[in-house]
Amino acid sequence: MKKQLKESYDDCWIYILLLTTLAILIQSVKSYKFVLMGSYIGYNVFLIPGIYFLSNYICKKYDYKKAIAGICISAVISISFMVTMAFALGKGLILSSLTGEFCAYVVSQFVNLMIFEFLLNNTKSPYILILLNYIFSILIYYMIYTLMYLNLVIQDGYWTKYFITIGIECLICIPISYIEKRIKKGI
Repeated sequence: MKKQLKESYDDCWIYILLLTTLAILIQSVKSYKFVLMGSYIGYNVFLIPGIYFLSNYICKKYDYKKAIAGICISAVISISFMVTMAFALGKGLILSSLTGEFCAYVVSQFVNLMIFEFLLNNTKSPYILILLNYIFSILIYYMIYTLMYLNLVIQDGYWTKYFITIGIECLICIPISYIEKRIKKGI
């Protein structure tokens, strides 16, 4: 009797593609804004927590190296998309725009992933620590983004927009953290 080997199919590329698509979507919708308490907030505020969730999902279901690959691929493709769209639309390419968003995305993703990997391997990943990891990653994202665009900090209403954005994203992270806690580790 021959043993049938269970064939394992590595489908992490689908999630990496989804992460990349979400990173491009964040770039695409950032210019569309809504007004909340007198501040203009970009619609990308609803998508940013999702990038952390997807990279954590890849890390939890597959492994840390594949999550790193997903972050790198999504960052490079996102920058390529921004350059291509600037060229296609005949707009000037602002280097500070590329570097600010690229650095904020990459650094906050790596911080998120390192903390998540530590929680995954050294704790039972309690809900509150997962939530705090998401919130901390968002704060890192906006801290680096703000440092790259320091001249915007002196504008009226910047800090109102900043705290509203952080608040909305923290509220989005609450259900995401709950979902994250329910995902089982490994394939």
